[in-house]
Amino acid sequence: MQLLTPQNFTDYELIDVGNFEKLERFGKYITIRPEPQAVWDKTLSNAEWEKRAHIKFMPRSSSSGEWKKFKQMPDQWQIKYDINNSDAAIKFRLGLTSFKHVGIFPEQASNWDFIFESVKKMSVPQPKVLNLFAYTGGASLAAKAAGADVTHVDSIKQVVTWSKENMDLSNLNNIRWVVEDALKFVKREEKRGNKYNGIILDPPAFGHGPNGEKWKLEDNINEMMQGVLNLLDDKEHFLILNAYSLGFSALIIENMLKTKAGKNLNVGELYLQATEGNKLPLGVFGRWRNF
Repeated sequence: MQLLTPQNFTDYELIDVGNFEKLERFGKYITIRPEPQAVWDKTLSNAEWEKRAHIKFMPRSSSSGEWKKFKQMPDQWQIKYDINNSDAAIKFRLGLTSFKHVGIFPEQASNWDFIFESVKKMSVPQPKVLNLFAYTGGASLAAKAAGADVTHVDSIKQVVTWSKENMDLSNLNNIRWVVEDALKFVKREEKRGNKYNGIILDPPAFGHGPNGEKWKLEDNINEMMQGVLNLLDDKEHFLILNAYSLGFSALIIENMLKTKAGKNLNVGELYLQATEGNKLPLGVFGRWRNF
């Protein structure tokens, strides 16, 4: 069982976390956002948090809220990540959304490194990579920066548009964009007999497709994975499955993937290390390479 946290992400810092909140730096700007897993006490005082922060998210309901500014800052700004501590940098346009996100899940940087390295090591000239539930495209950018032929699937058109902005900022091109329910897309690709050298999934606990299709992780993930495993190239492939849902164990992922992955499977937790000492768990993963 592995515990993975990003290394050398200079544009991001988890400063402190506790009392169901996290104090984070994205580039030059510091935010306070809700964090349901942070059941312990903060290390720094509330006064110190508000002294440091530029802005705080104030929830109005379980799904939306508004931002309270303490200091001047733009509503949109940019950060970058040097993949695998190399010269290949990917860039993100961040923004203040009404649902507390800013456009990046920084704990995924550990997986971006794995994707970049995996694509680079393959003998296939241009490996085909599929990114499902792809959000603003960090994994898509990492694969494309390494030379992959990338298909990016997300059910929300505005998020796909955001991903295109990130591609342009990163001086990349020719990612294939698909606005569709991920499970429907996988089933259609199965029927077509298409294969991929790399597949990445980061499904939410709950979600909806563009036509109202319902997604619930524990109800749908096994069906999804059965389809996804049929899409993997027989000779060379890698796979990453992330799951962020309270109470979802890495052992569940191990049970779903071990027959296909065998001894190559690694499972564990992603976390962020706070400067002030605590570790914030941010989901479980399973991943392997076959080449």
